[in-house]
Amino acid sequence: MRFPILRLPQTLLAALLLALIPSASFTQATTPQPPLLLGAAWYPEQWPEAQWDHDLTLMEQAHMHVVRVGEFAWSTMEPSDNHFDFVWLDHAIAAAAKHHISVVLGTPTAAPPAWLTAKYPETLRIDEGGRRDEHGGREQFSANNPKYRELCVRVAHAMAARYGHNPNVLGWQIDNEIGDPTFDDSAKLQWHQWLQKKYGNIADLNRRWTTAYWSQTYDTFDQVPYHSRGENPALLLDYKHFVTDTWTSYISAQADTIRPLALKSQFITTNTMGWFSTYDHYIMHKNLDMAAWDDYVPDGHPDYPRNAALHDLVRGYKQKNFWVMETQPAFVNWGPINTALPPGVTREMAWQAIGHGADAVLYWQWRSALNGQEEYHGTLVGADGEPVPIYSEIAKLGADFAAAGPALAGTSPHAQVAILQSYDAHWAIDFQKHSADFDYPKNVLDTYRAISPIAQTIDVISPESDLTPYPIVFAPALNILSEAEAAHLLAYVKQGGQLVLGTRSAMKNADNGLDPHRQPGPFTEALGAHVDQFYALDPKDPAPTVSGPLGTGTASIWAEVLSTQPDTKVLLTYGPENGWLAGKPAAVSHPYGKGTLTYIGTVLDPKLMASVATQLLSAADIHPTLPNLPTGVELMPRTAPNKPPVWIIINHTNTPQHIILPANMKNLLTSSSAPTLDLPAHEVAVLTTP
Repeated sequence: MRFPILRLPQTLLAALLLALIPSASFTQATTPQPPLLLGAAWYPEQWPEAQWDHDLTLMEQAHMHVVRVGEFAWSTMEPSDNHFDFVWLDHAIAAAAKHHISVVLGTPTAAPPAWLTAKYPETLRIDEGGRRDEHGGREQFSANNPKYRELCVRVAHAMAARYGHNPNVLGWQIDNEIGDPTFDDSAKLQWHQWLQKKYGNIADLNRRWTTAYWSQTYDTFDQVPYHSRGENPALLLDYKHFVTDTWTSYISAQADTIRPLALKSQFITTNTMGWFSTYDHYIMHKNLDMAAWDDYVPDGHPDYPRNAALHDLVRGYKQKNFWVMETQPAFVNWGPINTALPPGVTREMAWQAIGHGADAVLYWQWRSALNGQEEYHGTLVGADGEPVPIYSEIAKLGADFAAAGPALAGTSPHAQVAILQSYDAHWAIDFQKHSADFDYPKNVLDTYRAISPIAQTIDVISPESDLTPYPIVFAPALNILSEAEAAHLLAYVKQGGQLVLGTRSAMKNADNGLDPHRQPGPFTEALGAHVDQFYALDPKDPAPTVSGPLGTGTASIWAEVLSTQPDTKVLLTYGPENGWLAGKPAAVSHPYGKGTLTYIGTVLDPKLMASVATQLLSAADIHPTLPNLPTGVELMPRTAPNKPPVWIIINHTNTPQHIILPANMKNLLTSSSAPTLDLPAHEVAVLTTP
């Protein structure tokens, strides 16, 4: 259960703002936007207006149709308290429209102006060590501070009143890469209020948190510490839920202010950061229209399966297509060594995003800033306004989007296989790793790597999601499980689904306490087995061997010993030389209702995990859309009712690859048709039936 925090009235200062800030006149968009959008983050407030047309001409020549504007421009929009200046933004939106470029408006609340933090120093965040942030960076605010919330809603309302019905505004991005919580007095007070609302009385909190341990018992809610680490696991989990609700209400306060003033066609989103786990992204996205994320590879060497999994993770927040709101034009500036992506790879990464459900790719940023913390970051044009080498590659990508966009319009990925990704499980394992090498995102990614060559399309979703579309579902390291989630998953299996649980699954209840039943708790009866004991494995020791009907290999990091009922099938067994593990079951399966429950109690080596995944997928009648693809070649189908399917195929390897197609297919990027495909290194094809 979640509780909103500090919800502000939607109509705050509405009458005053509408009187002071009339809706801007606008230039009607002259052409509809294409199905696939290419764009960049553009900061007109940093440049003389006389230079804008040159920038926009170059964008138009690169087939760009969208810019993101405004997300760091608070001091320009509101140069002093409650005095707004939007004339420059009126001009920027109109200038973009003349070049057939639409705008995503960012609310500027990630970077408060100096007048605000000077006049209201209480709005600055305080870190867990008690240090107050200073002006000059970004995200230096307290999302819990009532005054900051009020001022954020005020500027968002002013923007929406002026631009909510401008047809050249495609949508809204709330804030920018939110994340850092605060430990100020406002947050502590709201934490105690949040706990009281959740538990009702302190006795219930004490019972559910087992506070008798180490004499942690509390007499009142205001005695409960506000910590992010080194505390009772139940407290730490509730801290994460509280931070989630803080950020959800912070984003929703602005979204709820904008929505009544905006065209129905204008979406509202925010931009997230992959595996970033400060808050639960599924919950936060419930009040947003779509998901968007920022895709960066600081070392210039993409891990393509990892990047694919992250796209699928973001698509899973709303279970529909998304945007890449930021990605790098060749290189970044914030990694240890900011290597540029090799020639062709920037385009390759963009097409991978489209293949996994992105409908737009925007680069950060368009032009090098003359000063500031990110002067060395990659751009499409230099500080002089002239193109840098990556510009031509991105212009080629724009031509690609124009050629393939009509066929991809309205399409999306559709998967038969899902991976369950749980923020509660992620947090619980991070709090108590037991093995320093056990990394929750890596565990999910290892499963993804094993499945993807066969499944070719995968949904990464919440455990609460509807599972009926999937013949088989994988749940790696599902460490925490509520009663409702357990019932939901068991119902899925009983009705005919195949559920594959991974190591450490169902150890904890919803309060991050140990389930009093043997692991996997509520699944024990359906599994016909339970975990006798778990063990952390030392990488300095010989790797335990495992073998059985699913193959032979080794285990690492974590191992669980299983006890089985007579009718439970043992799929893998530890070798006889493995100490406490010797000869004991490592993986088992058992029918339940019309379906099957499988439990894999150790981390398998990649080759064995691939073999296991292949056999489990085959048993679920899951087979590749296009079999026998060369290793390193990725197929990404996108489909829609009453349209031919579109296949995006990328050669992620450094050598040419020959691919046999099931029929004569047309490459929309070259207009050629053939029953085979020869793809050079890092090249892309977008195929459909003629």
